Amino acid sequence: MDSPRGPADFALALNTRLDRMMPVLTPLGVVLGFLLPRLFITLRPWIPWIFGIMTLSGALKLKVREIGLTLRFPLPIVLTLITSHVIMPLLVFFFSGIVFRGDGDTISGYVLVYSVPTAVSGFIWVAMYRGDKALALALILITTVAAPVMVPFSMSVLLGRRVVLDMSGIALSLVMMVVVPTIIGVGANEISRGRAPRILGPCLDPLAKLCMILVVAANAAAVAPRVRFDDPHVWLVAGLCIFFAAAGYCVSRIIALICRLSPEKQITVFFSSGLRNISAAATVAIEFLPQEAALPALLGIVFQQTMAALMGRLLLGGRVFGKKTVSAEKAGCSN
Repeated sequence: MDSPRGPADFALALNTRLDRMMPVLTPLGVVLGFLLPRLFITLRPWIPWIFGIMTLSGALKLKVREIGLTLRFPLPIVLTLITSHVIMPLLVFFFSGIVFRGDGDTISGYVLVYSVPTAVSGFIWVAMYRGDKALALALILITTVAAPVMVPFSMSVLLGRRVVLDMSGIALSLVMMVVVPTIIGVGANEISRGRAPRILGPCLDPLAKLCMILVVAANAAAVAPRVRFDDPHVWLVAGLCIFFAAAGYCVSRIIALICRLSPEKQITVFFSSGLRNISAAATVAIEFLPQEAALPALLGIVFQQTMAALMGRLLLGGRVFGKKTVSAEKAGCSN
């Protein structure tokens, strides 16, 4: 392989390397936050802006026309929304309530994680497994734009008066971190007729992944002084995070098979339902909820990408449709 010849080539090579490291990037951010809390806590005021770069990177790839075409056959979208925002929040609320009976803060943290939009990084997995990329983009856009309403609604319905929630604050935070950058990204792509992602993408994609590490590290630093890893509660929260992640993939896989979706759409529903914008959940939890509520999101970050790789191997057989996988460098996203 030739050495990079310029900034764009260097950025492309860096993005390719970071794509291969996706399963370890978010755990790296957590480790950095816990090891150097005083350094990364200084980034907390800048998190909405840093997060906006992450969202913008993925939004630049969205095209209204492609998304419009997927709306003509809405069944996969409906199934994903039901799986992600009805079945999983109810399942999470029920089982976390049994395990952490009386601990409303921890329960609210789990409900928050499974109320946020699908992760932009799901597009990478859909592309690598030869799924329906247009459908994946449509789901990212729909769940992201709906987040300021969907997240507070889900939490208020399930949690009721168990915890005191700043619904308007949560909604405004999601608008600034995910909705506004999404509108800017989609608008730039449409106005430039596809030139914006070609020009900005090679540099913005690796920058977004580095921003993801910074966001995770800053969130970890905020709770690091109060988290003790010799506490059985921490390990119980982590274990339940793994269980819920696996359950999300299993539920989406079963529903897609029962409804006899095409293989490409099954893959898209699988990853879109299983992956969540968990960095947003951690940011919102630390900003608006008690410390215990941030723990499920923070620990969930550690396992999310690794679980995507593992469950894809187990439930999809690690296979791809077609002779070659799509280069991850063409699908550089984060979260």
